[in-house]
Amino acid sequence: MGNHNIKKINLFQLVMLALGSLIGSGWLFGSWEATKIAGPAAIISWVIGGLVIGSIAYDYVEIGAMFPESGGMSKYAQYSHGSLLGFIAAWANWVSLITLIPIEAVAAVQYMSTWPWSWAKWTHHFLSNGVITTSGLFVVFGFIIVFTLLNYWSVTILTRFTSLISVFKIGIPLLTIVMLTMSGFHPGNYGTSLSEFMPYGSAPIFTATSAAGIIFSFDAFQTVINMGGEIEHPKKNIGRGITISLLISGVLYVILQSTFITAIPPKMIAATGWHGIVFNSPFADMAILLGIHWLSVLLYMDAFVSPFGTGVSFVANTARALFAMEGNKHVPSFLGKINLKYGIPRVAMLVNTILSMVMVSVFRSWAVLATVLSTATLIAYLTGPVTAVSLRKMGPNLFRPIRLKHLPWIAPLSFVLASLATYWAMWPTTVQVILIILLGLPFYFYYEWKAGFKSTAQAFKASGWMVGYLVFISIMSFIGSHQFNGLNWLPYPLDFVVIIVASLGFYYWGIKSYVVTEDFHKAEKLNDEAEQIASEND
Repeated sequence: MGNHNIKKINLFQLVMLALGSLIGSGWLFGSWEATKIAGPAAIISWVIGGLVIGSIAYDYVEIGAMFPESGGMSKYAQYSHGSLLGFIAAWANWVSLITLIPIEAVAAVQYMSTWPWSWAKWTHHFLSNGVITTSGLFVVFGFIIVFTLLNYWSVTILTRFTSLISVFKIGIPLLTIVMLTMSGFHPGNYGTSLSEFMPYGSAPIFTATSAAGIIFSFDAFQTVINMGGEIEHPKKNIGRGITISLLISGVLYVILQSTFITAIPPKMIAATGWHGIVFNSPFADMAILLGIHWLSVLLYMDAFVSPFGTGVSFVANTARALFAMEGNKHVPSFLGKINLKYGIPRVAMLVNTILSMVMVSVFRSWAVLATVLSTATLIAYLTGPVTAVSLRKMGPNLFRPIRLKHLPWIAPLSFVLASLATYWAMWPTTVQVILIILLGLPFYFYYEWKAGFKSTAQAFKASGWMVGYLVFISIMSFIGSHQFNGLNWLPYPLDFVVIIVASLGFYYWGIKSYVVTEDFHKAEKLNDEAEQIASEND
């Protein structure tokens, strides 16, 4: 990093950047997807999703302030548990990021596919039965390329662009809430009894958290952590930036969900039930249904702008993640080349663009992409609580600008919540994602072989708990309750009990498995630099 003359990001810009990436396509689809799964009880799903991600973010605040570096999320596990765990965490995180770029493009194209104007009939071929068609796919590719080009030039365009977009992104959902509530407000839709409030029982409340893109909607807190090296007063601002942006978006999502539930005409629910309410572009369709045509036009515009802001900011994030993986020495070194003029890893950006296109060619619907993304993210995040607590044992004297008081109980809690949420993604998605993560292992072994398998055995011992955990959660997904697509050998809610108990076991195994490696000594150096910078700033 070295150069202190680069203008740092202040707290307001940081919150705007985080909100810019938090409020993406999640709000455009999440409310409808969630009510379709859980009925009015979907409102609880948002609260649970916020708690899952909030508790995980908490663990990362301490680590993020200790090692303020670009792409940090891809490196922390390596500091505490060596190369294999570091690789699994970085790879899972990167898989989630290359899914994020196409999901935003898919959202934009899906809203385009229902443009109601006569001149726009050609857009209707982009989507069929909720799945992107081949012609739609090329439009998605077009978006991905534009996202990349905007990042290709510079970060200054990025911050100007995102602050402007963030205002638009927060403004439109607020306007939607006001207008829909004024035109159609049926609080009776919540039902008068528990069975009307939860028409499909309690299990779908949890399913919706992963499968309706709720976890995905909160996921962008890592923008703040990955920008670690570029934030002014990271000691104060990392924690504040995450807390403020998660709270604002959480409140906004819950109110949007409620607005969606109360705006649906009761006749529609009576006719088809919540399962049967089909919208291709949910809020815009709703506005047309309630006769607010100008709002639907704004929403169609926002369906372009919202995903755009998120897509653009994540291209930069994803490139940083791949660049950080190159620093871990487990992907080819050309991926870490930084373009000197613009200070961004351009090769990494191009590779990500191509892989994003592959990803969306395989998973062609918004909801499936959202589930894949949530699951990959959660698997990466499982290392956070373990690393945060392990680092306290390994480096009790490391400089900790932020020392979290509640870490000893929040860490195991967040581990359990992340495990449950991985299970909620349902069979077979949980296993498909674990397989995509395992696809990365040949790279790992190739680079270990090149290094003469020096520390491979040690790395395996240190991450045995994670390998065991992935096997366990795959089996649970298969034999778990039928509410989560399993064989029902363990009926609901017994499956939850087994996961909670076993997860705690894996967590305690994990914090006993830390190893002191070269990577830990690198981390100590980085920590010394952070301490120096902090003392210069004070």
